[in-house]
Formats: sequence, structure tokens, C-alpha cells
Amino acid sequence: MRYISTRGQAPALNFEDVLLAGLASDGGLYVPENLPRFTQEEIASWAGLPYHELAFRVMRPFVAGSIADADFKKILEETYGVFAHNAVAPLRQLNGNEWVLELFHGPTLAFKDFALQLLGRLLDHVLSKRGERVVIMGATSGDTGSAAIEGCKACEHVDIFIMHPHNRVSEVQRRQMTTILGDNIHNIAVEGNFDDCQEMVKASFADQGFLKGTRLVAVNSINWARIMAQIVYYFHAAIQLGGPARSVAFSVPTGNFGDIFAGYLARNMGLPISQLIVATNRNDILHRFMSGNQYVKDTLHPTLSPSMDIMVSSNFERLLFDLHGRNGAAIANLMDTFKQGGGFSVEEDRWTEARKLFDSLAVDDAATCETIAEVYNECGELLDPHTAIGVRAARECRRSLATPMVTLGTAHPVKFPEAVEKAGVGQAPALPPHLADLFQREERCTVLPNDLKQIQTFVSQHGNRGKPL
Repeated sequence: MRYISTRGQAPALNFEDVLLAGLASDGGLYVPENLPRFTQEEIASWAGLPYHELAFRVMRPFVAGSIADADFKKILEETYGVFAHNAVAPLRQLNGNEWVLELFHGPTLAFKDFALQLLGRLLDHVLSKRGERVVIMGATSGDTGSAAIEGCKACEHVDIFIMHPHNRVSEVQRRQMTTILGDNIHNIAVEGNFDDCQEMVKASFADQGFLKGTRLVAVNSINWARIMAQIVYYFHAAIQLGGPARSVAFSVPTGNFGDIFAGYLARNMGLPISQLIVATNRNDILHRFMSGNQYVKDTLHPTLSPSMDIMVSSNFERLLFDLHGRNGAAIANLMDTFKQGGGFSVEEDRWTEARKLFDSLAVDDAATCETIAEVYNECGELLDPHTAIGVRAARECRRSLATPMVTLGTAHPVKFPEAVEKAGVGQAPALPPHLADLFQREERCTVLPNDLKQIQTFVSQHGNRGKPL
């Protein structure tokens, strides 16, 4: 399997090199040169497989030539063996043909564990084979950071630096990052917003001289391995609901477009998906594109669903690449237009093509709380605010009541007590046993100004397990 850049100028790489590269050298994102496709008979034959075995069958083509089958199977069994539910991603029924796919049974209670528990093990495998050491530098709007730290904390060949916007993540999210102590773990609270953090990550990848020879690795959803791992649970859910003999629709709470892009890929790999709903909050750049062909920056607003408080959706470039016939030069021009002017529209026929599959809805905080209360009163299920946005969008945008509608349950409600309490359904549930003492644990975090030079200086001074790089 070879991977190419969405901007067309970077060399094609194999999986191992893409895992370590993250962002392409031309500023683009890596995608498979050719997407594997499964027959309906193959997909049907996977019914009843344990999650890690299904994951092997779906992801095997993406790592072909880089990781031996036996090694990959072992990595996957270890990855999903740490999840608290034997089904790994159980489906919960809300009513007759409406479901929530619970993706929060991993160590940090968020969907990002599916990819980042795997990413940490893949990195250790590849770096051990190469005898290399790397620096992970990531930005988080809440959940990526804790999942990345949890997934990579035991990696022998990694120093990890995670930036989050100071005072703009929930307390549970913050503590899940800052209470994991280790010489190779560094939490940075940036006096800015998530997009500021993400821009500094991108700038650091573009010029890595401050690392003095060590290379950066991305754990944000720009890393192809993140997208690859998320494809699996679309197959998992659809097969349980009668796929591939019937099509399934999905509503996906999304800010960075990575999770829903995985669903788009699952469809292109042969899974019958009839509709993908972009569910977002007041920070609605994706909704404005899907509903009106306007991809334009706007003011970033803090909300009750902080993991989607994002102004620019990094992975959207991957979809644009396909909509433009995989023309890298066209995407480079489009992204340059966006950088210079803060927005763009695409040709009408390309936008119309996207609308054949995608619908969207932006849900404000009031409607989010209404939906939490509504679902709780209907069936006793307590949703986190992101999942509630997904359910609201599913109910308002679904095209067919006959098609099973699955909302991705992206986080456990215990992570967002403010939203639960505002919804008027009582207090948030207790933390699970492995996190029961979270509020008593020691925290370790450094607050730094929104300044690239100071961030890079901190990284260079604290890498190599606390020694200067």
C-alpha cells in the first residue's frame, strides 16, 4: 500500500513512513493511493467476529508490506483488550430504528481511544524495529490529548507534548491529561484557543529545526493511522444491524472531520451507507459548507461541547481531494486561497456531489440540553453533549425511517457534568472505578503564552525524558 499527498508534491510513502510523517512535506495530508474494496460476500462473512478480528480484516490492506500479519494481529488484540466492554463498541437502542454506537468504553472514555491505543502500539513496534526516537507534538480540544497520552505513555521511544487551550476544556478532560505522570509526558496549557494550538503544531511540522535532529510525529487526526482505525467501527455497527444486506445511516458529531471521513471511506470500501450526517455545534464551518457551499472562517465560540470548538476542520482537505478528482494542484490552490482570504466555495457540481451523501446540522447549547433531557426522559439513556448533538441532527436530517440510523456516541457523559446538570436530569454519573480517584491525583501542567517560539523552546528543553534535545 502506497500513500499520496492531497497537495500532489510530496513523495509517495509506505504505511510505516506515513505513520511517522503525519503531515506531508508539501503541507498536504496522506491518503491511500488506491482504496481497498470488499465484496458484499466478504463483508457478510465477518458477522460475529470479535472486534479485533474484524479490525484485522478491515485494516490489513492499509499496512500491507509494512507489518507482518502475526504482529498486526497481536497489536490489535492488545489494543482492544483494554476496553471495558467485551463488545468493545456496543450498540444501544433508543427507539425502533435509532441507535447509539457507544465508543466510550476505552481507558479515557472517548472514541479517540479506538485510534490512539492502536497508534501508540504501532509507533512502539515501528520505532523499535528502526531504533529511532521521536517527539509527539499534538493539539487537543479535549479528548485527543488524554487518549494520546494514555496510548503512548508506555512507549519507550517517544516523548509526548500535548497542548490544550487554557481553561477551555472540561475539568475531567484536563485531569485525564495532567494526572498521567512520566518523564516523557508534558502537558502545555496554551493561553489561546484550539485553533491556535493546532496552527503551532502545523508550523512546527513545517520547520523542525528546533528539535536538533529528532523528528516530530503527529497524533492528531491528520495522522492516517487515526482515520484507518476509525473505519472499523462503521463496519462493526452496520454488520450488527443487517449489513451489508441493508444500508445504514450514520450521524457523526464532528469538528475536525476525521471521524466522519472514516465513514465516507467505509462506504467507498463497499459498506452500504446511505447517508452521513455532519453534526456540529455553534462552531459550524462544516455545516455552512454542507448546507450552503461556504467554507469560511468565523469567530470561535466556547460551548458545552468543547471537543467540537474548532474553527478550521483539518481533515476536510481529504474529502476536497476526492471531490476535485484527486487533483493535488487544485487542492494546493484551494487551501492557499483559504489561508489568504479565510474562505472559499467549490464548483456547484462538486458541492452537489457531496450533498448526495452528506447532510448537516448545527446545534446550539440550548438544543443540546433539550436533547439530553428528551432522550433521558424517553428511555433513560444519558448522553454527553457531543452525542446529544449527533442524536438531534439524526432526528432532524434523516432521509428514511426505514433505514437504521446510528449516532456515534463519542464520549461518556461523566466527562461533561456541566451539560448534564444544565439539561436538568440530575448530576452526571460517577467516574468508573479506574478513574474514581481522578480528582485527588497530582496534576502536572505548564501554562505558556500563545507564542510559537516559546512553545518550541519548551519542547527542545524538555525532550528526551526530561533532558534537552
